[in-house]
Amino acid sequence: MGTPTIILTKKEGYSPEKLLADSIVAAFHAGVTLYFHNNQQYDEKGHFSYTTLNINERPFNDSSNSSFLFYIHSKKSPSIDFYYHEDLGLDTELELSQVGHIQDIYGVQKLIFIFIYEYLRVNPNDLFWITDYDWIYTWEDMQKLKSLPYDPDWCYKDPKLLPK
Repeated sequence: MGTPTIILTKKEGYSPEKLLADSIVAAFHAGVTLYFHNNQQYDEKGHFSYTTLNINERPFNDSSNSSFLFYIHSKKSPSIDFYYHEDLGLDTELELSQVGHIQDIYGVQKLIFIFIYEYLRVNPNDLFWITDYDWIYTWEDMQKLKSLPYDPDWCYKDPKLLPK
């Protein structure tokens, strides 16, 4: 089992269409390849549940390609409910949703870094959560990391310990 990551956003105003659009913009600015097949998944009642994007470092047919699946959830999906404010040191009054999931960061740390950097540049109030470590990366954290030489273990280090 790998280390999952999640984008957190304010519950009010969340739209899967906006997340999809912002992900396309982030992939464009990151210079990565994005494949969207519009393979929508539905729950047992026939309601939209989620769709996926495939984010790739190089064109899909390149054998040395690193990639990850990015899950975009419906507003009504129970998987977007967020209850971990205290675990993460977040204000309990802040109504957040877990909207974008990546199942495993291992082996694609650099690709995720450049994608999330660009995503948070477009959405500076959203948060990037490394779930196994209960670490939250903000836009400011990603800017600090970007100003340093790239560290392939960036996501396994507490962002609170970044240089000031």
